[in-house]
Amino acid sequence: MPIYDWGLAYKFIKNSTQTENFEILSKNLGFSSDEKLLIIHADDLGLSDSVNDTSMESLLKNTVTSASVIMNAEKVQEIADFSKKYPKIDLGVHLTVTSEWKFHKWGGILSNNDISSLLNSKNNFYWNKRKFTKYSKIKELHDELQAQVDLAISMGINVSHIDSHEGALFFDPDVFKTYLKIAENNNLLAFVPVQASVHFDESFPKPKHAIIIDQFFMAEAGIKHEEMEEYYLDIIDNLEPGLSEIIVHFGLDNDKMKEITVDKIDYGSKWREMDYKIFNNEKFINSIKKNNIKLINYKDLENHIR
Repeated sequence: MPIYDWGLAYKFIKNSTQTENFEILSKNLGFSSDEKLLIIHADDLGLSDSVNDTSMESLLKNTVTSASVIMNAEKVQEIADFSKKYPKIDLGVHLTVTSEWKFHKWGGILSNNDISSLLNSKNNFYWNKRKFTKYSKIKELHDELQAQVDLAISMGINVSHIDSHEGALFFDPDVFKTYLKIAENNNLLAFVPVQASVHFDESFPKPKHAIIIDQFFMAEAGIKHEEMEEYYLDIIDNLEPGLSEIIVHFGLDNDKMKEITVDKIDYGSKWREMDYKIFNNEKFINSIKKNNIKLINYKDLENHIR
């Protein structure tokens, strides 16, 4: 987790993380305090047809329990139609302020003049989280994030929560507070990985709508494709009681995904197809059952804070 604030870096080094009160949370959800509760969350819906197709299929099969949508992406309408048809499916807004792909770029929902601090010379979001953090103006950031939520709701997406594309909103204290303000103002839950909980202290206590994920997993850059199944099965076999989340990135290794993710191995087209196949195969599904893991989503977690 890159840290750009010295005070935050000090707390991170001291490991001043917080956890969700799982005894209360599990009771509110109707579980005992020794249960293993797991969210399997698919990122980047709206990015392409194959991302949408594989994610929607998995949501309907409950091999994925939650997902979030990039509202700046090209294929959002399909997800909006899906949400209207299946309103109980758990969907969030994947708040996006970076544009990391080499050629496949996007800017904001608002006009370029209204969010100029978020954009590079080509009116795209910065590919680099450090540049975003350095140059973004909080007022413009707030307005753009709100516009992304507004667009999702106006299109008919039944939004339960927000999270952050590439985690870009977790590194700077003012940016992080803006992220949580968007959640509070829109009565949405906010995903907070345990690493980002170092922001909370006596002067900035954790708001009720912020959900700290105590055990957060995502396959990291550099993992070999042939090691991915073992990586995920190891997580399941060693999951501890509490609230956990695995973030996955689905898609197919087809021409469109190769075009979008050109020159990328990490989170590229082959990676995404492997994620999809692993989480939908019987070996992985049976491992969840064998380890007595309860699958939940953010709509379930709404019962914890209401």
